Amino acid sequence: MNSRLLPPGTRVVRGSGVAFLVHGPAAALATVLGLLAVAVTLVSLTLGDFDMTVVDAASALVGRGSPILTHVVVDMRLPRALTALGVGAALAVSGLLLQQLARNPLVSPDVIGINAGASAAAVLTIVVIGGSTLLTASGALFGALTVGLALYGLAYRRGVTGYRLVLVGIAVSAMLSSATSYLLTRTDINQARRAMVWLAGSLGNREWPHVTVIAVALLLLVPMAVLLARQLRLLQLGDEAATTLGGRVQWVRAGLLFVSAALAAGATSVAGPVGFVALVAPQIVRRLLGNRPGGLAASIACGALLVTSADLIGRTLFGGIELPVGVITGILGAPYLLYLLARGNRMGQGA
Repeated sequence: MNSRLLPPGTRVVRGSGVAFLVHGPAAALATVLGLLAVAVTLVSLTLGDFDMTVVDAASALVGRGSPILTHVVVDMRLPRALTALGVGAALAVSGLLLQQLARNPLVSPDVIGINAGASAAAVLTIVVIGGSTLLTASGALFGALTVGLALYGLAYRRGVTGYRLVLVGIAVSAMLSSATSYLLTRTDINQARRAMVWLAGSLGNREWPHVTVIAVALLLLVPMAVLLARQLRLLQLGDEAATTLGGRVQWVRAGLLFVSAALAAGATSVAGPVGFVALVAPQIVRRLLGNRPGGLAASIACGALLVTSADLIGRTLFGGIELPVGVITGILGAPYLLYLLARGNRMGQGA
């Protein structure tokens, strides 16, 4: 490709028969955000009932710590920290794909009902069969994927447009939220308490099986997102232009919706509904890049940083009371949503 036709700061990287574009500012931003996420994770590993230094935590990670340090860091705290990183990354990619698919910066899995589907299915699992943690996570995964398929079917009218997908998603989300509330009113207080804890979005007591679930989801779905993102650039030109240039518009939309729903489902199944991260992370990256569309790697790093930081705040800043990570992201994310809406009103557009 002629370099004079590329956007400023973009380079073509070739290797092993594969060529791809690298946007310099986005790569630098991804590196900075990734390093910040790692730093917050290391700090998080040192804090708790058994405080230690960063050097102690690092020694335990590389197998040079005492048995007690190794147990506390590797067996008790590391699974939670890795789950936080994975959940943030998955939600950020899910939000980025949906926002570009719908061409609307206010769209996220929270808005179009995917999280509501996961919540309804998880609560149903808890109140009907008293589901274990694994069953609840499986129910959430099933619910989110089912809603993703239902959204595509309900929004399909000779193809799926972003506008119709958002409208259908809002209606589905409202219905599923009502169903969740109804289920909570029909169960006993103990089951309702369990369900409410899950609905708050928490990373407490996360173990290696949770890490495995979110890691497998990322390893399978992020490469698919990268491949589909190349076609997504064609969709930004409009359906007619994309079809003329050889793009398979509806297949790409279906694929993007599936990947986005599956990533949100994977994150929700291990942590519950953690709100606003999918909405906020791509927008933060977009603004840091000068209002250019956010890069995938930078969004992944930003989402991981947000969830890890929110979990650290919820664990350490409230005098011994641990707040769920979903509560913290809600407190921090709601003002940002209001800012996006106010900014959109000033500009006379979506955001």
